[in-house]
Amino acid sequence: MTTVIADGWTMTRRNMTHVVRAPEELILYFSLPIMFVLVFGYVFGSGMQVAGGGSYREFLLPGVFVMTMLYGLGATATGVALDLSRGVVDRFRSMPMARSALMTGRSAADLLRALLEMSTLLVCGLLVGWQWRQGVGKAVLAVGLLLLLRIAITWVGIYLALLVRNPETVGVIVFPAAFPLSAISNVFVSPELMPPAIGTISEWNPLSATVAAIRELFGNPGLGGDSWPAEHAMLLAVLWPVLLIATFAPLAVRRYQRLSR
Repeated sequence: MTTVIADGWTMTRRNMTHVVRAPEELILYFSLPIMFVLVFGYVFGSGMQVAGGGSYREFLLPGVFVMTMLYGLGATATGVALDLSRGVVDRFRSMPMARSALMTGRSAADLLRALLEMSTLLVCGLLVGWQWRQGVGKAVLAVGLLLLLRIAITWVGIYLALLVRNPETVGVIVFPAAFPLSAISNVFVSPELMPPAIGTISEWNPLSATVAAIRELFGNPGLGGDSWPAEHAMLLAVLWPVLLIATFAPLAVRRYQRLSR
């Protein structure tokens, strides 16, 4: 067990070193959510409505936090695919180290990276007028739900990279898939203001559950609706990530074990 933890930590440090040495990658992934805040919050914000009333900017920021977790999928999948294409994974597999270290190290490094991203985004949110209104305890719980979602997305990214194995192909797949997932959710618009069919899809979107839950915990506007997902957002914000982890973590482990066959 000690060896597994030590090897996992070694791979975590290796992945975090790559982040430090490639700050342009962090800038790229930060620029998109910040751009959405500026465009939707300042340019279109005056014309956007929030179900139940309230500031659109405060409505938007929790959605941007969740969207940032989602777009971490690209960094995870691309990083693993690059290691595969360069033969790094094969070299590590030939070394006397725990087989689980590669994936646990990637997952832990992505979690640390998510903490860095969330710290920066929380500061940016405060600078543009967003604030939490329910105390520090609930704010910490909201961040915990965001990190739980990020862990689930990390395992999706690992499995996708192991399945595709080509960094260019991974990039082509991730972003066209991620944007519709965030667009048909409650990130930008309340489901109540959407056409009925799209609103129903939005309410059951895994991203929407986390967004609704952290809006409640932060005390931000946008709560409402009498549907089952709207009334049980906190439960779904836990169940959806757990279901994703339970599905994609075993798939990723199985795929990883088959690499040498």
